[in-house]
Amino acid sequence: MSDEKFDIPEELSSATLPTLLTAESKIRFRCHKGISCFNECCRHADITLAPYDVLRLQRRLGMSSEEFLKKHTVPFQLERDGVPGIKLRTDEDGACLFLDGDKGCGVYEDRPTVCRYYPVGLLSMREKGASKAEQKYSLVVEEHCKGHDEDRELTVAEYREEQGVEDYDEMNREWYELILKKRSGGPGVGRPNEMSLQLFFMASFNFDMFRKFVLSDNFKRTYDLPQQTYDELEQNEEALIKFGYRLMRQVLFGEMTIPEQKDAWDRRVKERKAIWEARTRAEIEARNAKAEQAMREETLGEDACDTGSCGDRD
Repeated sequence: MSDEKFDIPEELSSATLPTLLTAESKIRFRCHKGISCFNECCRHADITLAPYDVLRLQRRLGMSSEEFLKKHTVPFQLERDGVPGIKLRTDEDGACLFLDGDKGCGVYEDRPTVCRYYPVGLLSMREKGASKAEQKYSLVVEEHCKGHDEDRELTVAEYREEQGVEDYDEMNREWYELILKKRSGGPGVGRPNEMSLQLFFMASFNFDMFRKFVLSDNFKRTYDLPQQTYDELEQNEEALIKFGYRLMRQVLFGEMTIPEQKDAWDRRVKERKAIWEARTRAEIEARNAKAEQAMREETLGEDACDTGSCGDRD
């Protein structure tokens, strides 16, 4: 192995870091319906979804984003600062809901990236000082899987082509890089605020809501984009996903890849000033009311009524 130093993702930073493979590394594996462990990996599913996984499954099932997310996913925290992710929902025993009995995967043509790669693990890693992440791989060997005993050897590159992962990797690559950048930046990047986290989730997974957001009048007043771009975002979901990556880079890391309208900053300042002033007035009014009530209680007794006048007493 080389002496390269990488920013290792958090979940792989323990002493059990797997041996890193390249596209030219050879593996021994074959999965087919006749194998004794067929479907066994699907009965213990722990599948993290990337944006293109969600799009392919949503299209196949003919569901809206809200329907798919509610019925087929569960939320979890991707990293310690609260960046949200989703996993495929399973039944009570941990089996994938798309498992179609002995037939295998019921959505095989549109199965997620993790399923396509298995038993190869995709690692998005960045060399110290490098501006872009590099793809590395690892081999997952589980006791139940008999595919490693099959008499077939091929390279990781050949396996990737066989499993049709190129489109998935192309569409998800920038998303993985966003997560890696957030992790490797550490405290210097800072914890995203709640609005940034909501944007991350919406742009990554809830495409129907994100489309409405970028086509809104308020968004158009903020960003200086040609109508052709908005037409493409309305009609092309792949373009919408990639635009989401640009917007997230801008919001999370200040990379100004989307031009803003000339008066956008001044307008935001005015809007925030109005909000701040309204909050300040509300706080002052609440504080004054509390002080007034305290004065009444001190003057008239602890049982003074809220209106400042007391009823008849015995």
